[in-house]
Amino acid sequence: MRCGSVRRLIHPHAESESESKSQSELSTKMNPCVLPTPLPDLDGDKRWHSIHRRFLSDCREKDPDVIFLGDCIFEAVQDSEAWNQYFAPLHCLNFSIRDDCTEHVLWRIENGALDNVNPKIVVLHVGTNNVRNSAEEVAEGVLANVSKIRQKLPNAYILLPSLLPRGQQPNKLREKNANINELVNGLTKGQYRVQTVAIDTGLVQSDGSISHHDMFDYKNLTNAGAKKILEPLYDLLSQILNENEPETISLPPNKV
Repeated sequence: MRCGSVRRLIHPHAESESESKSQSELSTKMNPCVLPTPLPDLDGDKRWHSIHRRFLSDCREKDPDVIFLGDCIFEAVQDSEAWNQYFAPLHCLNFSIRDDCTEHVLWRIENGALDNVNPKIVVLHVGTNNVRNSAEEVAEGVLANVSKIRQKLPNAYILLPSLLPRGQQPNKLREKNANINELVNGLTKGQYRVQTVAIDTGLVQSDGSISHHDMFDYKNLTNAGAKKILEPLYDLLSQILNENEPETISLPPNKV
């Protein structure tokens, strides 16, 4: 051995573990969709944090069977006729915020959005606002939210409605949302009490266009569009809730 040179002796497994950890950390750093992040307060009025605090208060004061977590799609539909018909009677809380991406919902979950509650079902719809990220990155972000929900609520059902098509005519974002749906379907298959549900049926017409009668701005839903996406979701929610209702046992009357 030449003077001045030092030979490092490393356990063979130590190097592979170190490399694996480095690759994992690098992957996390490269994918902002899985990094819990509050929404930047670009307007300077702190509305987003105010809404989050209101949701935390709802958790302390109410006892929901169903909690919705997500973005503009489900924030908007809570004012629709279909929501009032199907979901208002189900003891729901809707914790959806208009501009949220996967990383923003993840931050809210980590900072109390599911504390002090024990819902039977969590409905998670997020990803359509991650327009600058790849389908793979967004799918990983959805899965990160699923994992965090499962940590908070070990026995809750987690429902993942499909991301909706967007834009009046076929476009790359519409294709990406469809790709995200496929990836999430594959990644969640076999997970305990996690289920995807297609809610986009009937929104795209035979010529590939979306009508303003269903999506007034070709992204958010009208009353007619809300009815189309909420009906299949309601059917699944009702099935799960009914299956988990305790059975009522009829006892025979006492004999005198």
